[in-house]
Amino acid sequence: MKNLLFVCFLILGSIHLSAQDFGFGVKAGVNISNLGGDYYVGLGSLGSRVAFHLGGVAEVPITDKISVQPELLYSSQGSNWDYGSNGENLKLDYVNLPILGKYHILQGLSAEAGPVVGFLVSTNADDDQFKSLDIGFGIGASYQLANNIFFSLRYNKGIANINGEDFSGSSNNNVVQISAGYSF
Repeated sequence: MKNLLFVCFLILGSIHLSAQDFGFGVKAGVNISNLGGDYYVGLGSLGSRVAFHLGGVAEVPITDKISVQPELLYSSQGSNWDYGSNGENLKLDYVNLPILGKYHILQGLSAEAGPVVGFLVSTNADDDQFKSLDIGFGIGASYQLANNIFFSLRYNKGIANINGEDFSGSSNNNVVQISAGYSF
């Protein structure tokens, strides 16, 4: 895991050295998350959990239309688990590192897509029930106003099985993020 972080920061550092207009900002917003996969089939209904995300964002232009957007976010995820009469919310909190390719379509409007690596930092489930590493793919769009305020909508689809080794079947994170932020 430390090697993965080192490689990510090394790549971002080399991109930064060749960029002219490096920008950064902060963002926060609402998460609407649930778990997909076959592990929870037959255990009851899994609803969406509404929570939050917050963190920092950077933008490194490559060309006039294309840039790389790394982020570092605290993201509260999980599911509203209604299992029989004991309805409980499953809480999975991650530190996520999205590294998105961003294409500027029009003035202020851009599309973004790329990998999202998450590190589980907190859960209300048993410690061994979920893996500490999550990998997903994010796709979305953002719009920046003239006063440096921006809004974004993103869907992060988990592609890695997050179940611990002692649990059969697979499950993955699915998160819709609605954000607002400010670029410095």
